[in-house]
Amino acid sequence: MREWRATQVAHTALVALAMSLFACVSATAGPDGQDFSRIERGRYLTIVGDCAACHTRPGSGQAFAGGLPLETPFGTLVSPNITPDLGTGIGAWTDDEFINSLTRGTGRNGLHLYPAMPYTYMTKVTRDDALAIRAYLNTVQPVYNPVKVNQLAFPFDIREGMRAWNDLYFKPGTFQPRADKSPEWNRGAYLAEGLMHCGLCHTPKNAADGDETSRHLQGYALQGWYAPNITNDDRRGVGGWSIDDIVAYLKTGHNRTSAASGPMADEIAQSSSKMTDADLRAVAVYLKDQPGQAQAAPTAASDGVMKMGAAIYADECSACHTPKGTGIPELFPSLAGAPSVQQADPASILRVVLRGTRSVATDGAPTAPGMPAFGWLLTDEQVAAVATYIRQAWGNSAPPVSTSEVATARRTLVERSD
Repeated sequence: MREWRATQVAHTALVALAMSLFACVSATAGPDGQDFSRIERGRYLTIVGDCAACHTRPGSGQAFAGGLPLETPFGTLVSPNITPDLGTGIGAWTDDEFINSLTRGTGRNGLHLYPAMPYTYMTKVTRDDALAIRAYLNTVQPVYNPVKVNQLAFPFDIREGMRAWNDLYFKPGTFQPRADKSPEWNRGAYLAEGLMHCGLCHTPKNAADGDETSRHLQGYALQGWYAPNITNDDRRGVGGWSIDDIVAYLKTGHNRTSAASGPMADEIAQSSSKMTDADLRAVAVYLKDQPGQAQAAPTAASDGVMKMGAAIYADECSACHTPKGTGIPELFPSLAGAPSVQQADPASILRVVLRGTRSVATDGAPTAPGMPAFGWLLTDEQVAAVATYIRQAWGNSAPPVSTSEVATARRTLVERSD
């Protein structure tokens, strides 16, 4: 009996000690450790920021472990590991180091980052949202995956050079709401200009890869595509789209006139299709308020080119897109009046004609059709003719496409693996 009582006393003491230690650890850990609402918000914000797209190498099965090659005008960078692995990820980083990497362009120990990491946009993210993202990333599977991020050639591999670049092109600062705009507009601005970093792809860049802010969101060529104008420009932007059209496009990859392809299709599948309708509507409200810029009238193509293009279109394209280019709503995109085919740079239309596109599958459009490739069938002259016809028929207005542009696009696509 005496031994039994002694055992019970010892057990009770151990339980009390364990509970005391648990209470101390919980008090020390603070609200971040097990704040499930913050973790869930961080998960959502990570989706909005499309973080997995850059930090997960396709086919690796290792979410956020990095290793994805990222093209820049100066060479290739490789995305880093952002899992909570202590040795090769961000598990040993402090909160301030994480926030600085996201919003100030400096990594651990003050190492300067390159703007392929969109800190020039993420700088608008609040500290609380940044910490929510960190809280979520702390919960993902740690992966040991050492990555050599900087693969640039000299002198671009010298990170200290980013000091001068930042002085010229980076304005740090959290988003400041505008009192003359609605809460919905301000929410859309915070998302589009911050976490979603729309301008990284859709704003033209200068020779130093800095944003041309005078042409904000007016389109930019990258990775063999042309990220189109997304201002309220009637011809080349989203001026002809309603707010509901923009929401549908971002939610499903389709709307009544258009269909997403290329990097935008990936963004929709992995990011915007998973956003709330309220946030998508806020982004649409913001985009509809962005002014376009008047464009000079393009040179008209010759009658011979237009006749050739019309004949090719009738044979190869009209069955899906209809003879008048109106397409079939929610199935085959319209070409008549379509901003995507009237951009100044024909890179996207040439890529689609030459290589085709795969369908983008979202919950809203799980079986969307793709576009077959015609590069094997049509010569450079024929591709130039049909692209020119599409860009100038049915009231469309865009520069004609030259045979040399098609030859360059074809050669570039052969060199690319994506």
